Amino acid sequence: MPVLDTRALNRATLARQLLLDRADLPVLDAVGQLCGLQAQEPQEPFVGLWSRLRAFEPAALDDLLTGRRVVRTHLMRRTVHLLTADDVLTWRARHDAMLRQRVLGTYRRELDGVNLGELAAAGRAVLADDVPRSMGELARELADRWPGPGPRALGELLIAALLPVVQLPPRGLWRTKAGVRYVLLSSWLGREIDPPSPDGADPVGQTLVRRYLAAFGPAASADLRAWCGLAGLPAAVSAIREELVSFRDERGRELLDLPDAPRPDPGTPAPVRFLPAFDNAILGYQDRGRIIDDDHRGLSVAGERVVLVDGRVAATWSVEADTVSVTPLRRFSRTERADVAEEGQALALFLSGNDSDRVRIS
Repeated sequence: MPVLDTRALNRATLARQLLLDRADLPVLDAVGQLCGLQAQEPQEPFVGLWSRLRAFEPAALDDLLTGRRVVRTHLMRRTVHLLTADDVLTWRARHDAMLRQRVLGTYRRELDGVNLGELAAAGRAVLADDVPRSMGELARELADRWPGPGPRALGELLIAALLPVVQLPPRGLWRTKAGVRYVLLSSWLGREIDPPSPDGADPVGQTLVRRYLAAFGPAASADLRAWCGLAGLPAAVSAIREELVSFRDERGRELLDLPDAPRPDPGTPAPVRFLPAFDNAILGYQDRGRIIDDDHRGLSVAGERVVLVDGRVAATWSVEADTVSVTPLRRFSRTERADVAEEGQALALFLSGNDSDRVRIS
């Protein structure tokens, strides 16, 4: 079985995450190709798409959100993701059990004894009027009937697990601050969620495996689980294994992949890229060593924005007033420093609407 070293895996990830070359893709196609973007911080997907697409315009994403072709909702790992409408309708039912388990694991004591079916039905009845509500407002409307859990536990169970809902614009629009308001997903999109397969087969699971490998492979089964949070995909992997090719990494783990997916030469140059907080290019793996050193792994879950230099996390970045501020995690060469400054200037212009190209590298 061929062995892929860390650099080979890095270049494969960059190519599939549109970070090796900016792509000439419509925004909707890019969101689909990436299997969605992590989006609990509302403005971060704009940076993620700017770093991946040539001539990205924020208005294009705004139009998709207001046009109901892209939505913000809880899905993979119970985190908020930006997903195409088609994907969320197809994938949501397959994630239901995981979403419930994660919320119940957090609030097991508070939610002990709550009948989930009755609570879900009551929540749907409240939201049936299509009036947007915050999580707290929804919980308070049901608190008389379920006073024990408290509004936080009750609200999270409803919004993040029991009820397929979307976060409505203007939440998530470019340069817009707005509270979170929810309506039912099916109401917002005018389409029902695809039901589970009645024969016990798992075509959605098989699709998730293929889509994940197209966006993140080559990868191990543990990486797939870390990305989506689903425990029940070994059967889906087994069902399509004959379609896949296998490798090993330097640790000896088996890596699966689509046979015709890009695996660039490890010597392929990788440009500087600025990634947003919680980017899936890092969080989409259990073993993140292909893109970030173990010493810096905590940055990816702490919400730090990072800079890729030669394909690896080499700095963090932030915005202070009109300046993009970069803090290296190692010493830069003169060429690397110049490349980081150039890409940082482009980012500063994007974020400021062409008012500033100021960059400061510590």
